[in-house]
Formats: sequence, C-alpha cells, structure tokens
Amino acid sequence: MAVGARSGHDEPEDRPERDESPAGGAAVPEGEGDAPGGGVPPKAKKQRSFWVELPLLIGIALILALLIKTFLVQAFSIPSDSMQNTLQRGDRVLVDKLTPWFGSEPERGEVVVFHDPGGWLEDTATPEPNAVQKFLSFIGLMPSSEEKDLIKRVVAVGGDTVECKENGPVTVNGKSLDEKSFIFPGNTPCNDKPFGPIKVPEGRIFVMGDHRQNSLDSRYHQELPGQGTVSNDEVVGRAIVVAWPLGRWATLPVPDTFDQPGLNTAVAMAPAALGVVGAVPLVLWRRRRLTTRRTAG
Repeated sequence: MAVGARSGHDEPEDRPERDESPAGGAAVPEGEGDAPGGGVPPKAKKQRSFWVELPLLIGIALILALLIKTFLVQAFSIPSDSMQNTLQRGDRVLVDKLTPWFGSEPERGEVVVFHDPGGWLEDTATPEPNAVQKFLSFIGLMPSSEEKDLIKRVVAVGGDTVECKENGPVTVNGKSLDEKSFIFPGNTPCNDKPFGPIKVPEGRIFVMGDHRQNSLDSRYHQELPGQGTVSNDEVVGRAIVVAWPLGRWATLPVPDTFDQPGLNTAVAMAPAALGVVGAVPLVLWRRRRLTTRRTAG
C-alpha cells in the first residue's frame, strides 16, 4: 500500500475519544485531583492565627533592637547644659557604635559619648530606674540611667599638644581654633580655666564642652591619671544626629576649624624627621668612601 493511502474503511481522521469516566462526566486530566499513589488529597495547611504569631514577632523585634543597640546605634539623653547650644538638656542623640568595631578612633571636632574615666561624676547622683526603664534601656529604646556616661567635643587626640591661655584661643599643635560657630554665645574659650600646654598621650583624647563656663571637662581633671584625658577605650561612639525632639532634628558635623591646614603638622613632620635621621648614616658613609678614594689616589 502506498504511503499515505487510506484503507478501505472510510473513517474520520480525528475520532472523538470515548468517555470512560465512571459517571460519564468530563475526564479529569492525569495528576489533578488525585493524591500521589491514588490516595486522598491532603488538606491545605491551616494558617496560624495572628495572635499566635504575635509573640514570635515581638521576640524577633526585641532581638533586632538589642543587636542594633549593641553594634550599630544607641540613643542617649542629654542630662546637663554643658554642650549648649549644640545640644540642649533633654535632647536625644543617636550615637554611632559601628565604626569603632572597624578600628575607627575619635577625631578632633567630633561630639562623643564616653564612660566616666573615673572621678568625673563621683558626686553626681544616679537615679534608680524602675523595671520598665531598665528593660527599655537594655534593648536600646531608652538611655541607661545606671551607666555614668558623658558627652563632650574632642579637641585634641593622641600626640597633639593643646593649650589655652587666659583671653586667648585654644591652640592645637600651635594652630588657633576658631570656635565661634559652636561655643555658647558670650563664653570665652577658657578664661574660667586656662590650661596647658598638655601633650595628649597616644590612645587618649582631650575633651571640652561647648558651654565652656558650664562644663567640667578635661581642664578640671588634670590631677587624674592622663591629665584629664580620656582613653579611646572608654569612648562609646560618636554622636551623629539629634533625633528628638523632632523640632531640633539636626546632624552633628565636624566644624571647619578642625580641618584647617597645618593642624596635623606635628604628625606630618614625623615621617620627614625619620627620613632625615635615616639619611645621616648614608651621607656619612658616602663622604668616608670618597675620602678613602682620594687618599688611595
């Protein structure tokens, strides 16, 4: 029979399939409506009630808040007027705690929160918090009232020489600071407590309040170890923003005077001095060699 030829029976090319369903209804495609192996299909999983999931959501939120407080940012309350007008009593600031984990150290001009180095707040009464306050401070939603922390501006860092004579400006490494943009109006840089020169030890900072005549800062603790300076290890972090009240929302940038050229002169001269010291033996060796050649000739 030739390919493509029909047989002797005339049948339609597309024959309808017979209905083999038990009830004569539409056939169900294979795999639909049947459980694997031909069993009864499983029931849909019942969604849990919101009230059942609520404790889990609260637990996750508390863990995240605790991690953020420990490693990222923490809120602190301003308890005094020592940083006016930059910060007012009752302000809430957010403190960056992340960058110190990566080796960042305090820099001149930054507003930092630090633990009491010892003896700074010994005469300050500490209020007794209730259970709710303790819990909120533990997770970082409220500043701790038990820890004795202070907030000041970094004026000098390790290796700097800082001083301020009566009626004079604060100087760092011989450079005068223009502080009019941040010290309290009507204050003098240090007439209430002139100081220095003080060589700040490595790994420590010299701090002052912006309200100079109302701030018991590094100037007033020079009889303590470190001459009133604070160890970098005591620094909690840098205050980066005033978060509350909303009407006082503001960032806390470093004033331009701390970026003036030459402020790092003492540090910048160190490599040059080392280079000179290293070059002296080479020059002497070369001169001796030339003298020896001339003598031999």
